[in-house]
Amino acid sequence: MTNKRSAGLLLFRRTGRGSDGGVEVLLGHMGGPLWAGRDAGGWAIPKGEYAPDETPRDAARREFTEELGLPPPEGEYLSLGEVRLSSGKLVTIWAVEADLDPGLMVPGTFTMEWPPHSGTVREFPELDQVAWFAPAMAETKLMPSQMPFLERLLGLLKG
Repeated sequence: MTNKRSAGLLLFRRTGRGSDGGVEVLLGHMGGPLWAGRDAGGWAIPKGEYAPDETPRDAARREFTEELGLPPPEGEYLSLGEVRLSSGKLVTIWAVEADLDPGLMVPGTFTMEWPPHSGTVREFPELDQVAWFAPAMAETKLMPSQMPFLERLLGLLKG
């Protein structure tokens, strides 16, 4: 069991359109060659790991900026709780109502050896796309391990 912990922000906005109550969520497509060409299950809530000396909420705000290159939105932070992944990592997510233009994103980057065993280290964006999705579409895009956070948000918004 790992001791790794991760935190992030799930942005939502109210559009007033659609049968789903007019809500959309902001998801990011995972960057790098391992996720290229993978749409279903290749989108995630912007999040990242943090150390024991950082609070989960502070980490969520920092990771939002690192992954999207934009300041975290102000507003009420709604706790969506935690989920323990099969790897043992504990993920904590907050929802924040905000309307962000995905075109303003300046993604953070990571490096990895690519192609494998080539000795060549390349830089890739943490997220290569960011987009708004209605809940029904988000369910087809989101990594399955993060689905509980979407369900919790929709439950909070309904009542």
